[in-house]
Amino acid sequence: MKITVANPIYDSVFKFMMEDERIARTVLSALLKKEVLTVEMRRHEHPNVTRDNLSMFRIDFAAKVRESDGSERLILIELQKTWLNTETLRFRRYLAAQYNAEENMLKEEEQRCYAMPMVAVYLLGHRVGDIEEPVVYVNHKAFDYDGREVANCDTDPFINSLTHDSIIVQIPLLHGKINNRLDKVLSVFDQTLVADKNQHVINLDGKLYEDDPDMMHLLHRLGLATMNADLRQEMNDEDEYFSAIEDRDTLLMEAKAKLSDLDAQLSDANAQLSDVNSQLSDANAQLSDANAQIRSMAQAMYHNGVSLEVIAQSMNCHIDDLKALLGLS
Repeated sequence: MKITVANPIYDSVFKFMMEDERIARTVLSALLKKEVLTVEMRRHEHPNVTRDNLSMFRIDFAAKVRESDGSERLILIELQKTWLNTETLRFRRYLAAQYNAEENMLKEEEQRCYAMPMVAVYLLGHRVGDIEEPVVYVNHKAFDYDGREVANCDTDPFINSLTHDSIIVQIPLLHGKINNRLDKVLSVFDQTLVADKNQHVINLDGKLYEDDPDMMHLLHRLGLATMNADLRQEMNDEDEYFSAIEDRDTLLMEAKAKLSDLDAQLSDANAQLSDVNSQLSDANAQLSDANAQIRSMAQAMYHNGVSLEVIAQSMNCHIDDLKALLGLS
């Protein structure tokens, strides 16, 4: 059974999907590999498609999760999604802002404040270097001087206020294989399943999800998105926006290629000029040697009593030039 759903790579569809609290818990639980008990969506950013500057789509979640020991704790999840290669500095700036936000502070006894433990999730529409794994977990650890791991640091509020874990998803490396719970959840982002003539929708095999109520709920909401006129228009707007960005980038690449060619041509011209200068230097050296030989011959003839007139005639030069050569006034 084939199911056609809206493509959540689009910011508008992704936002529509994640606004559903049950779906947010489903997605975040799979990413965190922990049960998310409750989740609250906070602020979010959506790119303004009328501007010419890129904006990443971001959503903040405050989530209560159950740890492996059965305890519960409140964490902040910074979920950032982008289609295109993005400077890491922009991610860092956003995280820095969240570290400083008052709403992300937890107050304890004696009025002490600690930042809420944070997990940064990056859904990337591009690859990261040569990393072949579609999902990468970057977890902070604490070690002593001898390299031994220090116990209980992961629960200390001071340490958790200053460090955070990260989850990086490389969407281009999702290729339809479902081996675990996370694979199943992320399969809705698999761009190899995009419809041939309409990149706004993805065709999924319904049999893979029919025994999973949470995933069927997620697919149902993405199915509703295909029938939402406003969402379809926003997807069209995103297509136009990123098409303009790609056209601009293409022109920039072409300009850089032409500039590189001009640099190469200039380098060749400089090399040729260097060769000419080298040849000219050799010629000047040869001329200097020839002048020295002529001067030596003229001096020998002059010292042997040959008259200036005879020397000038034999050398086919004016007598004044001969005197200058011999240093005679």
